[in-house]
Amino acid sequence: MFDKVTETNLLYDFYAQLLTGRQREVTRLYHCENLSLAEIGAELSISRQGVHDALKSAEKALAEYERILGLVRRFEYAAGLVKDANAGLDTLIKGNETNKELTDKLYDLKRIVEELGQ
Repeated sequence: MFDKVTETNLLYDFYAQLLTGRQREVTRLYHCENLSLAEIGAELSISRQGVHDALKSAEKALAEYERILGLVRRFEYAAGLVKDANAGLDTLIKGNETNKELTDKLYDLKRIVEELGQ
């Protein structure tokens, strides 16, 4: 998949609302704001160990949500399909430049595929 930080950020983007408020805030401050455990503890008035425990619990929950729901896996799969479709359409467009009617339709399909990829 990705490196640990990128993976956690992606899981957070998909599943943050399923975390407790404390888990969500600790994960956001650590992974998105890049604060240290001590800085987070000071900001939230909890111990460094409390931050660590909340962070590990959140990371475990995010991984479990992905295991059960697979939204990130499905998103990555769909993104790959969109990329492949775009590449195929580019090839077809380049191979049929003399057929304006066909290339216009291929460009219409390309716009639809690009919209799906957003």
